[in-house]
Amino acid sequence: MTIVNSIATWFIKKRMHQIDLFIKYPHDVQDELFGNLINQARDTEWGKQYGYESIRSQEQFKNRVPIQNYDSLKPYIERMLQGEQNILWNTEIKWFAKSSGTTNDRSKFIPISQESLEECHFKGGKDMLAIYCNNRPDAQIFTGKSLTLGGSHQVTQSGEISFGDLSAVLLKNLPMWAEYIRTPELSITLIENYEEKIEKIAQATIGVNVTNMAGVPTWTVVLAKRLMEITGKQNLLEIWPNLELYVHGAVNFTPYRDQFKKLIPSDSMYYLETYNASEGFFGIQDQSNSEEMLLMLDYGIYYEFLPMEHFGEENPKTLGLDEVETGKNYALIISTNGGLWRYTIGDTIKFTSLSPYRIQITGRTKHFINAFGEEVIIDNAEKALAKACEETQASIRDYTACPIYFRGNDAGGHEWIIEFDQKPSNIELFTDILDNTLREINSDYDAKRFNDMALQRPTVHVAPEGTFYKWLKHKGKLGGQHKVPRLANERKYVEEILEMIKSA
Repeated sequence: MTIVNSIATWFIKKRMHQIDLFIKYPHDVQDELFGNLINQARDTEWGKQYGYESIRSQEQFKNRVPIQNYDSLKPYIERMLQGEQNILWNTEIKWFAKSSGTTNDRSKFIPISQESLEECHFKGGKDMLAIYCNNRPDAQIFTGKSLTLGGSHQVTQSGEISFGDLSAVLLKNLPMWAEYIRTPELSITLIENYEEKIEKIAQATIGVNVTNMAGVPTWTVVLAKRLMEITGKQNLLEIWPNLELYVHGAVNFTPYRDQFKKLIPSDSMYYLETYNASEGFFGIQDQSNSEEMLLMLDYGIYYEFLPMEHFGEENPKTLGLDEVETGKNYALIISTNGGLWRYTIGDTIKFTSLSPYRIQITGRTKHFINAFGEEVIIDNAEKALAKACEETQASIRDYTACPIYFRGNDAGGHEWIIEFDQKPSNIELFTDILDNTLREINSDYDAKRFNDMALQRPTVHVAPEGTFYKWLKHKGKLGGQHKVPRLANERKYVEEILEMIKSA
């Protein structure tokens, strides 16, 4: 296996030359990529609608094609889901990545072309390994297996069209060499029932030489705890002594660091963050002990950056890579080799470096909670609260909510502080309706709530009258321009308010 590891490491590191090229010539790479995208889509229905044949510059493209979101592209995507081709992209699209929904839909279906599979998602996976092996010359990851903890939806087929969450789509299309180095077998990884999946993965991998893991921290912690229960071991290194790399993404890793240090008590354990969404693979942490990621510029994605102070304007001006500044908040706009055009993915980023271009994810374009991959947006919260109020004869004055992170063996959850104008007839019923409605309208929240494995039932505090007014006054933020933060991905506001209530 040492010889195999040496050969695989040498081969994978050859990609570093191409990474160095886009670092050295970022604008040339993006310019060429833009031209290729326009040329490839010129004869699609979308390309004809917006006159791609006569587009000669990026400025022309921006003036001609409006900024899009899922709702605006949905009519085209629905036709593609029925098997129509050459709509948004010129090669055949048979796969769609199912992800958490929008204001109007429980789930989104993002088209995945063969180009976006090969030149974006799989390329990102190979580059991740190349960067890791380059940073760690003594890496031994190819002497064992990679454990990938996939998502919550099994691939579903409708005629020739298939869809599932991104991890399922990628696993079903993995090249043979990648399938050879991963564990457990695909039939287990793609189990939809998460309780069954965790149990079977744990049983199947106890005796495997796992050298690296990838997955959302939430479910990785659940799996690790189950493995220790089965084996009686104190940590993962007693089960997998050669474990050296954990690849994470999707949610902020900071709250999980201390827990992972206990699960994997090794100073040489390497943590690597990636920015891989259904819409594309955007970034890889290229420096150890860093909180920034290298923006990957040759994955078939043309980037635009919308300053957040202009977000929501009718025809906002977006910036190219050569116009951005460090430290400013931008909404990420992408055009891709999967047929997304000037698409707002809903994330905000800031640049920490312009040479090379490195980024940090700063949040979402809307208030949200995404501590466990549940992607609860403000619209989800408002609908669930409205339903709970309607059925318990309540009305709400103000509220805020945040995550409850893992504590010991307990699952996480959401914590709500609600100030009512009219208190509900039954607060427990109110909480159940809130929870159940969120599960109905948000598929990712529903998956995390399954059997309380990652998210427990919400905790709801009824705040005394005037609580939020007093808090805003204390913060010096009384006035029409200041609002109570509805959803936050960290606990600062909730803890401040709870402390204020306690000391009152």
